[in-house]
Amino acid sequence: MQLNKISTLGRLGAAFAALMAPAVAFAQTAAAPAAEAAAAAAPVMKVDKGDTTWMLISSILVLLMIVPGLALFYGGLVRTKNMLSVLMQVMMIAAVAMIIWVTYGYSLAFTDGGSLNSFVGGFSKMFLAGVDVTTMSESFTKGAAIPELVFVCFQMTFAAITPALIVGAFAERIKFSAVILFTILWLTFVYFPMAHMVWFWGGPSAYDGPTGLIFGFGAIDFAGGTVVHINAGIAGLVGAIMVGKRTGFGKDMMAPHSMTLTMVGAALLWVGWFGFNAGSNLEANAYAALAMLNTFVATAAAVAAWSIVETFARGKASMLGAASGAVAGLVVITPAAGFVGPMGAIIMGLIVSPVCYFFVSTVKNKFGYDDTADVFGVHGIGGIIGAILTGVFVNPALGGTGIVDYSTADFAASYAGTATQVWAQTKGVIVTLLWSGIGSAILYKIVDLIVGLRVPVEAEREGLDLASHGEAAYHS
Repeated sequence: MQLNKISTLGRLGAAFAALMAPAVAFAQTAAAPAAEAAAAAAPVMKVDKGDTTWMLISSILVLLMIVPGLALFYGGLVRTKNMLSVLMQVMMIAAVAMIIWVTYGYSLAFTDGGSLNSFVGGFSKMFLAGVDVTTMSESFTKGAAIPELVFVCFQMTFAAITPALIVGAFAERIKFSAVILFTILWLTFVYFPMAHMVWFWGGPSAYDGPTGLIFGFGAIDFAGGTVVHINAGIAGLVGAIMVGKRTGFGKDMMAPHSMTLTMVGAALLWVGWFGFNAGSNLEANAYAALAMLNTFVATAAAVAAWSIVETFARGKASMLGAASGAVAGLVVITPAAGFVGPMGAIIMGLIVSPVCYFFVSTVKNKFGYDDTADVFGVHGIGGIIGAILTGVFVNPALGGTGIVDYSTADFAASYAGTATQVWAQTKGVIVTLLWSGIGSAILYKIVDLIVGLRVPVEAEREGLDLASHGEAAYHS
């Protein structure tokens, strides 16, 4: 996903033509080629109604992922007494994120940050200054654009869902005030810089302009493997450790209270994810169709793989396993959706489930951390696998699209080799883990000092529905 400021070259060309008007009679032959060259260098941005419509729909689909999708998925995984608290946390995180996004988040993520541009944008579009119904954002095609307000909406949904993913790691024992304060700080100091580092560049018409750090590595991330999933996954792991285990963890029964709602949530996530992945193409064309097909087949492969692994490991395939496999498949294909071929997507789905299963069933128990909804085991690990394997399966020899070279006239695709691309992807993963891991740890500590992270033991035993919100999800 990329944002390009409307180029000023067109206006400069017009001003130049006006200044040279007196000389037209003397240099008509020379002026015509010069005008053609200027037009070629600065194509007029054109908005296609079909692209715009698709992006509006995609934005709504990503909202569907958050509420009700993610809220129900996580809600079904907790105990009855905490169902409403999870629903409330997810909804409020989304609402807070949207307000922050239009206030200063969009500017920090998608403007030139000057001397700090490798890491974060600036404040030139704070309060959406200069963004109106006439401004545009360039897509992957030179001169093709969507209204900038549409791009603002689409990216806003990404900013809303990412911190909401984190709460699954420490559900059932965190203060509501801590969730909201952490969301504000985390978006500001972790998410917005990460989005800038991965996705900020000049666009096809200014491909040689300043870029974010990870984009500059040559790393590719179609829809947020680093920005969303690794980012949220490692923040969730750090949070689960710093908040601490649930009271009675390992002793009391803490089974999910409604696998029905978890399955409904997982299904809504899968549907909404088409906006997430195929929408990230910013255009309604064959690449969006490729991202859509990959989102189908990678997820299907991961569901089947998780169920097969469970059958061998436990003797039975569970609904929880199938739902977890679906999310793992969606996560792994996110960075690769528009870059790999369908067969590569299937292989990625087959690989991710056994690895994620190992982390949620073995590694978590070995180290003893209480990641309630396996945010790290599925989103963190799945995101890492997806980001690295994207570097492998983008290879045209393996059915991928190759790496587009925007410095060529026809945007030719090439591939520098597996080692080169995988190393670029790995550097992006390392930066994400460090930025989010260290940054999140600092922010959790700040929140703990200001409002405290955990509810009292009595409130935890009573359940956060009543203790934090004074109401219950169910009445007998």
